[in-house]
Amino acid sequence: MSTTRPCSPGDRGPEPEAAVAAAPAPATAPESGARQVRRLSLNGESGVVPLARDFTREALHAWGWLPASGADRRAAAEDVLLVVSELVTNACLHAEGPDELWLSSDGKVLRIEVSDRGAGQPAPRTPHRAGRPGGHGMFIVQRLCLDWGVVRAADSAGKTVWAELGAPG
Repeated sequence: MSTTRPCSPGDRGPEPEAAVAAAPAPATAPESGARQVRRLSLNGESGVVPLARDFTREALHAWGWLPASGADRRAAAEDVLLVVSELVTNACLHAEGPDELWLSSDGKVLRIEVSDRGAGQPAPRTPHRAGRPGGHGMFIVQRLCLDWGVVRAADSAGKTVWAELGAPG
């Protein structure tokens, strides 16, 4: 499902600045349909992959994905953490490092966005070679996500890679 659409079908576009919270919110799941958003600046930080995973884990707790009550919910949360790791790692390896991580959830779909200043175009390697080291990040993202894509920055160098995963049922 690799795409370069700027947003997924039905996406409501960027959130207003006031709707974004960089600090943890109360540990309650969002109301059905209410969009929750978190933002973490990664520009100039060290240890960004574990930092992004910890930030994401906090959001998953706040949004009711964790603690997981069963194997399916636990797997869904682990998939989110893995996709965050892959997108942030790609920004570290193929760009100048990630600038920002955005997470948003409406209770049905969780959207991950990682912004960087890189010019490259992420894509799964083809053919995928499971036995070889490296090059599996975007293949993993493609397999785990409902959809993913790239948005190019209009006014500067860089891009935002986004991915969406379904909420556990």
